[in-house]
Amino acid sequence: MRLCRYGKAGYEKPGVIDGEGRLRDLSKVVDNIGPNEISPRGLKMLTRLKPESLPPVNGNPRFGAPYVGIGKFIAIGLNYSDHAKEAGLPIPSEPIVFMKATTCINGPSDDVIQPKNSTKLDWEVELGVVIGTQAKYVSEADALNHVAGYCIVNDVSERAFQMATTQWDKGKGFDTAGPIGPWLVTSDEIRDPQTLDLWLDVNGKRMQTGNTSTMVFSVAKIVSHVSQYMTLLPGDVIATGTPPGVGLGIKPSPVFLKPGDVMTLGIQGLGEQRQRVVAYSA
Repeated sequence: MRLCRYGKAGYEKPGVIDGEGRLRDLSKVVDNIGPNEISPRGLKMLTRLKPESLPPVNGNPRFGAPYVGIGKFIAIGLNYSDHAKEAGLPIPSEPIVFMKATTCINGPSDDVIQPKNSTKLDWEVELGVVIGTQAKYVSEADALNHVAGYCIVNDVSERAFQMATTQWDKGKGFDTAGPIGPWLVTSDEIRDPQTLDLWLDVNGKRMQTGNTSTMVFSVAKIVSHVSQYMTLLPGDVIATGTPPGVGLGIKPSPVFLKPGDVMTLGIQGLGEQRQRVVAYSA
């Protein structure tokens, strides 16, 4: 099932994508898509629906983040060996965990605002893992049973901010640095999260191409690992790292985003995003 939220920012309605790729309105069934709806009980109820029986949504409405109630926005660094190499950093021996501020969450086609004093704005297409049931000290073998589904995340990064100290958060959590969506695709449709193609273009030029099979740490390993240090709650999302091709890694001279640039990105089975970079204005 492909769940989403659509409409004006702050006033989104719940929706679902039918088998023909058409948006259907869910607002007569649930008030919103949130932790209750993506719990096993909520998803069981929703999967009984026939999307084709719901009212179609005409036109091309804006998509927001596909669900509400994201308590934690967790991310994993250097989780593709080729990306670690291009960054000139060693392949990590255990997952590198950092946090993105929940205030950075953005719709999948909303503008990305270059923050004040930014000089090294960069892109990162990533597989997002959405938690559906509480996970605390879970085993790797059981980890995927706690996953409600998957989504696209663009882990937009400001490299000068990121590299100013050993802590990455300020380069990863500025406003609009976390486009999520367009859909939350339930785990029954993504049987193996380690076989998904990822890509990202800037101004129509392919910059990133990868597959989740080359992750250093699998989705199951990541969920299990993080759950050893913090309780994962329904609605928490984990961005699982990016394949090679980021602007920082371009040789001989890195390339960074500027106002007017357009990023388009996608993951197999999870849809596509598109963002235009705009300059900050007070």
